[in-house]
Amino acid sequence: MTDNPSSYRQLALDYHEFPRPGKLSVESSKPCATGAELSLAYTPGVAEPVREIHRNAGNAYRYTNKGNLVAVITDGTAVLGLGNVGPLASKPVMEGKGVLFKHFAGIDVFDIEVEAPSVESFIETVVNIAPTFGGINLEDIAAPHCFRIERELRERLDIPVFHDDQHGTAVVICAALINALELQDKSLAAAKITFLGAGAAGMATARLLKAMGATDITLVNKSGVLHSGSENVSEEVIDLLRDTEARTLADAVEGADVFIGVSAANALPADLLKTMAAKPIVFALANPDPEILPDQAQAVRDDIVMATGRSDFPNQVNNALCFPYLFRGALDAKAPQVSQRMQIAAAYALADLAREPVPDSVLAAYDLDALAFGPDYIIPKPFDPRLLEKVSTAVSDASLAEQAELQEKTGS
Repeated sequence: MTDNPSSYRQLALDYHEFPRPGKLSVESSKPCATGAELSLAYTPGVAEPVREIHRNAGNAYRYTNKGNLVAVITDGTAVLGLGNVGPLASKPVMEGKGVLFKHFAGIDVFDIEVEAPSVESFIETVVNIAPTFGGINLEDIAAPHCFRIERELRERLDIPVFHDDQHGTAVVICAALINALELQDKSLAAAKITFLGAGAAGMATARLLKAMGATDITLVNKSGVLHSGSENVSEEVIDLLRDTEARTLADAVEGADVFIGVSAANALPADLLKTMAAKPIVFALANPDPEILPDQAQAVRDDIVMATGRSDFPNQVNNALCFPYLFRGALDAKAPQVSQRMQIAAAYALADLAREPVPDSVLAAYDLDALAFGPDYIIPKPFDPRLLEKVSTAVSDASLAEQAELQEKTGS
């Protein structure tokens, strides 16, 4: 790393270009060094698993890589903070997602960048290629199209479909909030929660918090508070509207226990923190520049617990804490979908892990002498080796329990 932007830019470009372009490659998992092995890998030996899969589609999980293969798919309409750069320019991000899947959870990825003239064509493309994969990770697709795309794909496919920008973010925010509330002696059910930002991540997080027991949630966007009398609102947000006299961000923040920002840089004036309840929680998650910087917030409130989306501050809300392990658990359980119950299980597993003693390997990875559950450590670090077992097992167990309950209910 370097503090020189031009040097860092070149370092990033060199990383992606050398010693070979890109970040992913395909390698054979079986030997193919002799004539006998070649005859098994291809004709005539390959005909035997073909017959078995034709006889029973479930055998694809026995004889192919389907059960450990995820498609990371985008149309390039909402890439990082760069916006609609198109599918080709999004490829480095999708490859990067594949690197994290492989490194953290041992999952293989094909990154697929789709040039789609319409939402319908994008959906049909994903449906048509879905037999190849054990799961679909939708990535960097702009709202509101992302809502319809995920909904229709979940309805039409029998493999997990997960829009990480929505639900991965939600899981990690919820995990961090569970622990922040514990430290501040507050409960989720009683907490007054204000969101700034009512896009994909904000709505998904609000819904997951409601499912976990939150009862007092107010959403604010650039037009003000979203309330029951709001006009010209998307149908996607109707279930989150509420009866309230609050109309501005200042109204919504006053007396709030929790502020969750998924909006834009510098969007939360420091003076508003003075009006929050005692022992406030502030998650300023806009990237790369948060709604308010930690030093600015702490200068106003010394009783605050804070998180951002950045790695150079404590308590980074990072999707890498969720999606590799959530998919690992879903694939291991052969889950037909990623349910809300599985997401909640992941959130609680993450929260619980942050309360356990931190391994020496994590301290070494971050050049730290000590780290323990507290205001500056409410969420695990991405290089914690325990994440794979803890989170994926919780997700897998939740899915298997759901599948067993469904079988009992239907008698199948």
